[in-house]
Amino acid sequence: MFTEKINYRDVYDFAMCYWRRRPRVAFALVVFMLAGTVLDVFVPVYTGRIIDVLAKSTASDTAAIDSALHALMVFIVLGVLHQILRSSALACWVWFAIRNLYDIVTEATQKVQRFSSDWHANSFAGGTVRKITRGMWAFDLFGDTLFVGLLPSVTIMVAMTIMLLIKLPLIGLFTALMIVIYSAVSIWMALAILAPGYRAASRADTSVGATLADIITGNPTVKVFGAEQREDAVFNKAVRQWRQVAQRAWITGEFGSLARGFLRMVMLGGMIGGTIWLWQVGRATAGDIALSLTSFFVVSGYMRDIGMHIAHLQKAISDMEDIIGFWKRKDEIRDILGASVLVINEERHKAGEIVFENVRFSYENVKKPLYDDMSIRIAPGEKVALVGQSGSGKSTFVKLAQRLYDIQGGEIRIDGQNIAHVTQESLRQTIALVPQEPILFHRSLAENLAYGRPGASMDEIIAAARQAYAHDFIESLPQGYDTLVGERGVKLSGGERQRVAIARAILSDAPILILDEATSSLDSVSEHVIQKALESLMENRTTITIAHRLSTIRRVDRILVFDKGHITEQGTHTALVEKEGSQYRRLYEMQAFDFLGAA
Repeated sequence: MFTEKINYRDVYDFAMCYWRRRPRVAFALVVFMLAGTVLDVFVPVYTGRIIDVLAKSTASDTAAIDSALHALMVFIVLGVLHQILRSSALACWVWFAIRNLYDIVTEATQKVQRFSSDWHANSFAGGTVRKITRGMWAFDLFGDTLFVGLLPSVTIMVAMTIMLLIKLPLIGLFTALMIVIYSAVSIWMALAILAPGYRAASRADTSVGATLADIITGNPTVKVFGAEQREDAVFNKAVRQWRQVAQRAWITGEFGSLARGFLRMVMLGGMIGGTIWLWQVGRATAGDIALSLTSFFVVSGYMRDIGMHIAHLQKAISDMEDIIGFWKRKDEIRDILGASVLVINEERHKAGEIVFENVRFSYENVKKPLYDDMSIRIAPGEKVALVGQSGSGKSTFVKLAQRLYDIQGGEIRIDGQNIAHVTQESLRQTIALVPQEPILFHRSLAENLAYGRPGASMDEIIAAARQAYAHDFIESLPQGYDTLVGERGVKLSGGERQRVAIARAILSDAPILILDEATSSLDSVSEHVIQKALESLMENRTTITIAHRLSTIRRVDRILVFDKGHITEQGTHTALVEKEGSQYRRLYEMQAFDFLGAA
């Protein structure tokens, strides 16, 4: 799991990774936004000019009226230009932001998909989805706050201060001082007070998403035990925790707004009061008072927003931390530089050799290795069964063959090629897996069948389904091969899902087949049909069967007996059963006696 703390440098690097991809649009966005914002500086200037002209003239003074109307026309033209430039900037922003969001969500999904099986086993799927989607929208808020919020706010405050320093130096100095104080207070509040609350709210939000996904995914179990109210209580607890931290964070933000509002009122009093005093001593005109008042309203509008923008910026950064963590994370299982494609022997009867040579492996945070100097060869086309008690190393053996984990010593080779030196994609495409509990996508049956071979024709899909004894039940469905199977295939029975998984393996035509107790949870009728399908699937393939029911593996070429990470016995079913004192014989007799007792 990724636990490294995200800092502001990481946020900058993450943002620039995407913003640098479209520099011309980003440049146009900034230019349009700056130009449109600077025009706001002239609003107080021309307001003051109109007031001065009218204050010094009478209604019959046509020259004064013309001058005032001229100032008004310039005022209107500047307003129109402001709208055009700002709209152009926002149009650039929409184009820019949408493409960035597309890149972020697709690349984050691609990255997470490639994280190790161990990472996924230790992560809530719902929480991961929540982190990606929340991070995507947080990045949108982050960019929106910087480009559309803070950029014009900072620009107007700097430009307006310069204008006031030129027109009314004393008022300009006071305005500059208040802007600095206001900005410093806003930044301090965002970092010291708001940030911890927003981080806690983000964690609680992830917990809500993870809990909800867990409950919905487990709905069949909930219904079996009539546990709806119990799960309501579990979810309500997660939501209450979110409500408490979110409410605290949001209320804190509102008190921050109150404090910033107080500072703006101090600024208003100082600017207007100072200008009135200058007017009293003859150093300012009525137009200057209008200029000062209008300047305050323009600056105050942007200043009010800057406090909100800084709060939003900190919230966005907090919400982005998880997706930045995904972006930074280096997965444990990754292709080496220059990894080649696994090449399988073209002669099918010679393809699929698997060799473990002096393999050493231990799981993370486990000191004692599970495998220490493990060596075994499985010949091309050989049918091998792995037996042993739970935790003896059977499942680990096939996971290492698929390179779902990296070994700490030795080599694993397929057709003479070290699997650590080939691409994971090409490696796993040479291995077909039929698990004990097949997982299907909420897509059509045809799409699920062709998952291992996306380019398969409909005729090929149907042929594989026939071979797996799945065609008849598929044809009996109202929409046939176009039937949606439901999330994880819940609309199908266990036997039907198993036959779909077998047909999928047949269609993939991989030279290596792994059967993870593919018939253990089926009724006798379904098991008989699926056993026939498996026999067809195993032809001309190197097959590894993880077996708990020893009666299903009598006809394999070799049985490997595992115990605490060691292969303690190997041989045919007959040879191992006839061997006095063998571990396999004890296991077989134990199951046989259990079967007779049950009968």
